[in-house]
Amino acid sequence: MAEPEVEQCDVAVIGGGPGGSTAAALLARRGHKVIALEKAHHPRFHIGESLLPMNLPVFERLGVLDKVRELGVFKAGADFEADNARGYNVYAFARAIGPSPPHAYQVWRQDFDRMLYEHAREAGAEAREGHEVLRVEQRGPRESWLDVRTDDGRDYAIRARYVVDASGRDALLATKRKLRRRNAQHQSAAIFGHFRGADRRPGEDAGNVSIYRFEHGWMWMIPLPDGVMSVGAVCQPEYLKQRRGRTVEFLLDTLKLNPALWQRVGRAELIGGAVHVTGNYSYDSTCMGGPGWVLVGDAFAFLDPVFSSGVYLAMSGAEQAAAVVDQALREPQREAALLRKLERRLRAGLARFAFFVYRFNGPVMRQMLRSPRNTWQLEQAVISMLAGDLFDTPKVLWRLQLFKLVYAIIALRDWRRGRAERRHRLAQARTPFTGGNTPLDKA
Repeated sequence: MAEPEVEQCDVAVIGGGPGGSTAAALLARRGHKVIALEKAHHPRFHIGESLLPMNLPVFERLGVLDKVRELGVFKAGADFEADNARGYNVYAFARAIGPSPPHAYQVWRQDFDRMLYEHAREAGAEAREGHEVLRVEQRGPRESWLDVRTDDGRDYAIRARYVVDASGRDALLATKRKLRRRNAQHQSAAIFGHFRGADRRPGEDAGNVSIYRFEHGWMWMIPLPDGVMSVGAVCQPEYLKQRRGRTVEFLLDTLKLNPALWQRVGRAELIGGAVHVTGNYSYDSTCMGGPGWVLVGDAFAFLDPVFSSGVYLAMSGAEQAAAVVDQALREPQREAALLRKLERRLRAGLARFAFFVYRFNGPVMRQMLRSPRNTWQLEQAVISMLAGDLFDTPKVLWRLQLFKLVYAIIALRDWRRGRAERRHRLAQARTPFTGGNTPLDKA
């Protein structure tokens, strides 16, 4: 039996999503021979249609901002339910206090991902589709062997000096190296579909992502091109298990649990009767990289889609990782320090998101978002967080720290109030009836 052919490259990029395409394009631009490998063919379906304002500077540096603008729906902000006349509060990105752009876009991910992969090809990467990486064997800090199979059954190998794993939730290297760990603090699953004819917000809010809560989690409405709305629910996995094969009916019954959302969706048509379900979301990896390899985007970690952070963190992380890989190939002695710095940075941003994600459905966070106050510009700091400004703007970061302190004070106050009310009710329950004016009293 003939040995499979072996190809050589500087960098092998596994995965053709936003993170992989970004890393491939930037490394090819820096003069490296890059082979990018995507096991599917574009366009392929993917969740995660809502982008953040902080994506835009990345798009601009990558050279795709005009292409994203052509693909997307203009998104001026996000809105959350509220007890006011219109029933919601808008967190407009234009009010952010950092340097984040005043808007973002919503996109069909299959079109967006295809555009980015084609852009990587145009930038000089050898971007292949229908090529699945079956195995990665690292034989040295600058020698990794990848076994690849094409969808027409051909096998071959790649010898790469560096491997960028952007394989998404497949998490190829993290799984192989036993780095992946589920997040015990936060587990969730999602069920969603695409509807035609759902009501959009009026006026300048028409492109907003809308967030609703219900007993078992939260729901989203994301306006997409051509009058389509992505609508779904993120919920506890135990709740999702109740569907028992009734997927379409279960989604509709779930959406009805929030009357305000259902009022916008009830007359809409579920396109093609198609409903999608995804498993547990939240996980990370114990390590982001090592000699000759690095994890990017969902291959490293993912929290929850509530703040639409996935694409931004993947592309921003890929941009930073590409700089690290370039330096590591040129100056290997700097690699370890650069990887540690990159991992610290990304974990810090994830932790800032995580504070809000873990508490999102709690009563304190719910009330703070329903009735925001801008004392010390805390509301604007939250808007900056929603825009993705999580890393480099001191006036945002210290206000987010102050927000956490205010949250703790309110949570403690509510806990004490609740405890006092419970004690009062218990005392009343133990007090014997002494009403007076009864026959027994008169006797």
